[in-house]
Amino acid sequence: MRKVVDALLTQKPRGYVGIVTHVQRLVKLELARRSAKIESATALSAEDQAAIQGNLTKRYGQGLNISFVQNPALIGGVRIKVGSDVYDGSVQGRLNALKESF
Repeated sequence: MRKVVDALLTQKPRGYVGIVTHVQRLVKLELARRSAKIESATALSAEDQAAIQGNLTKRYGQGLNISFVQNPALIGGVRIKVGSDVYDGSVQGRLNALKESF
């Protein structure tokens, strides 16, 4: 990618700024696709973290950058975000869905 961007900036073809912007967006999307954020209301045990990590590896393959974060606003449960995929099993998510249904 670096070579492509360097070539674009050196040669400066017509519309190169738009091309570089599009390449930057694609790189950001690829990085996000390889990142997983697991939020929970309380700290997860090592066993729970290992189970979640194993399931995500099975689904998305090796090389995920996984981070575990505490978010008391979830009230309970877990929210997992991998790229644009969101799996929300939190109490807050269920309350929001119930609120939306009214």
